[in-house]
Amino acid sequence: MAQKCVHQGCGKTYTDPDEVCRYHPGPPIFHEGQKGWKCCKPRVLTFEEFMSIEPCTEGKHSTTDLPPKIEKKEADPSLLETTNLPPPPPRAPISAAPQHAPTPPPQPAESEDDEEGIEIPDGRVCRRKACGAIYNKGASREGEKCTHHPGAPIFHEGSKGYTCCKRRVLEFDQFMKIEGCKTKDRHLFIGSGTKDAAGKGAPAGEEVLETVRHDFYQTATSVIASFFLKKIDKDAAKVVFGEQRLELDLPTTDSPVPKRYKAEVPLFAPIDAAQSTFKILGTKLEVNLVKADGSSWPVLRSDDRLTGEILQIGRAGRAQ
Repeated sequence: MAQKCVHQGCGKTYTDPDEVCRYHPGPPIFHEGQKGWKCCKPRVLTFEEFMSIEPCTEGKHSTTDLPPKIEKKEADPSLLETTNLPPPPPRAPISAAPQHAPTPPPQPAESEDDEEGIEIPDGRVCRRKACGAIYNKGASREGEKCTHHPGAPIFHEGSKGYTCCKRRVLEFDQFMKIEGCKTKDRHLFIGSGTKDAAGKGAPAGEEVLETVRHDFYQTATSVIASFFLKKIDKDAAKVVFGEQRLELDLPTTDSPVPKRYKAEVPLFAPIDAAQSTFKILGTKLEVNLVKADGSSWPVLRSDDRLTGEILQIGRAGRAQ
């Protein structure tokens, strides 16, 4: 008989008790806007990114036992004198005033239905929050009911819930069990986008992203910009620096449907393309754009709206 695993980060329905279970043994952590698990290092900003953090531990499925809690280490009394000291003040940036990144574009609305003609992979989980239904290839979809939360998660002063309904709880386990407040006649396993991707020169079955969230900060000599996209394929990614542009082709290793962000970014001012560099991290692409003239950038892109704010920063090569 099929049973559902209660381990955090797993939640799969299984029939083989010896099947490998991948889960998070530690509790969730929500601190100053960052989200993650105590048992591993990734920290993200959105709830959707938090829910997609890969489990860090392997074991066996369970329907009753929660995974063991992380043991707290007692503090060494000899270290109390130093550990109780206030943290050192943060280092001041080179710029004389803080640089504000442009407001990210609004996220596109979620598709309400699966696009016809797209094959749904077996075992795909419904994309709607708190539903959890799993697609069974070959099974009839007649009479489907998708009970979910259309709103966004809320974590405020210890309480947890959704914007679409009033229920609030204290524990994360209770939050994950809050039943949906809205019902639709169909689950949402795929949504739309795959066909559009194929029509734009991307391989079939690949989802093309029109935008990704980005921000930047600057020094007297460089602009450091981040483009947030998880699981970028380091071997296939292409980053080309131009005199006043940045060309990006960033496929991901998401499975079963990989994503791709492809764009040409017009930059606010010229850069030294030969000296500019980039690095690919777990959740983003980070580029170091070396300024050609050392001027201050009020925005990253030349087509971003100027706010009128003027930032005075040191010219390249001058002592601060």
